[in-house]
Amino acid sequence: MDLVVIEPLKDKHCAECRRGPLTLHVLEFRRPICLDCADLAHLVYLPRGSAALTRRAREASSLCAVVVRFHRRRGRYERQGLLVEEAALARAESACLADADARARRRERDAVRRAAEDVRFTAELCAEIRRLFPGCPAERAAGIAAHASVRGSGRVGRTAAGRSMEQEAVTAAVRASVRHLDTPYDALLMAGVTRHEARARVASTIDAVLASWCS
Repeated sequence: MDLVVIEPLKDKHCAECRRGPLTLHVLEFRRPICLDCADLAHLVYLPRGSAALTRRAREASSLCAVVVRFHRRRGRYERQGLLVEEAALARAESACLADADARARRRERDAVRRAAEDVRFTAELCAEIRRLFPGCPAERAAGIAAHASVRGSGRVGRTAAGRSMEQEAVTAAVRASVRHLDTPYDALLMAGVTRHEARARVASTIDAVLASWCS
């Protein structure tokens, strides 16, 4: 079980030595105890951020503690970092520097692989758009596919349905393109019309464009 050190939101004073306010403390019998009195003052703070450094420092340190802080809005304590032995942190930093080049090369390979996957997926999505809407101009279909399939965008092409080329998801991507490029939808939003009302006003125009592309 992890030792837990708290980063308090309010001023706290040590229940044993009365020192304070404390930047960090542990709880013993529901009383704040400073790190000196808790025999943890020799540890150094490692903030969260590098998973590899944190893992290695934790493995190398014979004594460590998790630092947490209460998040009022979420109503829970959240991890901020670790307290570890200084020598352990130094060894962990040296190990991370030693394999930094290898990790950089791996990131480059992963980036190349993801880029190739994105190109392949975008081409497949474009082909599916042309199959469902053969009248859609080739450049337009390519543009819709590229826009809908941007990695990390959350757009329809990146949903599970979009990745599996489900007809409803592909059609939704095409409808979105027509809504923004072939109707006054965006102008209506800028004029203060609600999204639902604006969609209702342009629905017939979208349907007409899609019908013409289906022939």
